[in-house]
Amino acid sequence: MKKKQTLAICTLSALLGIVVLAGCGKKESTEEQPAASPSAGPAAAPIDPATAASVSGTVKFDGTAPKPAKIDMSQDANCQGSNAAENIVVSGGHLENVFIYVKEGLGNRTFDVPKEPVTLTQAGCKYKPHVIGVMTGQTIAIVNGDPTTHNIHPTPKDNREWNESQAPKAAPIEKTFAREEILLPVKCNQHPWMRMFVNVVKSPFYAVSGPDGKFEIKGLPPGDYTIAFVHEKLGEQDQKVTLAAKDAKTVEVTFKPGT
Repeated sequence: MKKKQTLAICTLSALLGIVVLAGCGKKESTEEQPAASPSAGPAAAPIDPATAASVSGTVKFDGTAPKPAKIDMSQDANCQGSNAAENIVVSGGHLENVFIYVKEGLGNRTFDVPKEPVTLTQAGCKYKPHVIGVMTGQTIAIVNGDPTTHNIHPTPKDNREWNESQAPKAAPIEKTFAREEILLPVKCNQHPWMRMFVNVVKSPFYAVSGPDGKFEIKGLPPGDYTIAFVHEKLGEQDQKVTLAAKDAKTVEVTFKPGT
C-alpha cells in the first residue's frame, strides 16, 4: 500500500514539475518577443517629378576675410600639399564649405539610401573635400592618395566612434553612419592639422557651397521648408522657403565675422 502511495505522490510531483516547467517556458518565450513597434502614420505621397521644385542661391561673406592660417607640415616629409587652413575659405566675397540642408518640412517622408558611395580622399596630407554630406546608412569610401600612412578618426556625438590606420595604396576604407549628425568632425591622429566634417542627414536634399558660394537643392515636393546653412566656425543660419509646384526659389545668405 505504501509503495502505491509513494508511487502516486512521485507521479503527481513529476506532473506538477512538468506543468511548472511548461509555464516557465511559456513565460520566457513571451519575454523574448520583440516589443510591438508603434503604428506608423500614413505614408507620404511619392514625389511627382512633374511638380518638383528647387532652391538655389549664394552664400556670401560680409567683411574682411581672415587670412588663412599656415599649417606646419614639417613633421612628415611626404606631406607636399597646400599648407593653408580651410576653416574659413572666402573668394570674392563668397563663402565656401557651408553645408546646406532641409532641416524641416519633409514630414514623415523616407528616402532610399544611395548605392553609390561618397568618396573622401586624403591628398597632400589634407582631407578632400573639407565638408561632405551623406545620408544615414550611405557608404563613405575613404582613399589614401598619399605616400604616407594616415589615421582616420571620426569623433561623433551621436554615432559610433572609430579609429583606423590606412597605409599608402591600401584598399579604401568603407564606413557608414547610422544616425543624423551635423558637423561630425574627422581628424587624423598621424597629422594633427588634418580635419574635415561629415554631415549625416535622412534625406537627399542637401548641398555644400562651392568656391563661388553657390549651391542648389533639386527635386523637392511643393511645401514649406526650413533651410539650414551651417559653417564650422560661423555657426548656423536658417531660412524659411515656400515652394509651389515647379517652383525655383533663389536664396541669398550672408555670414559675418564673429557670427
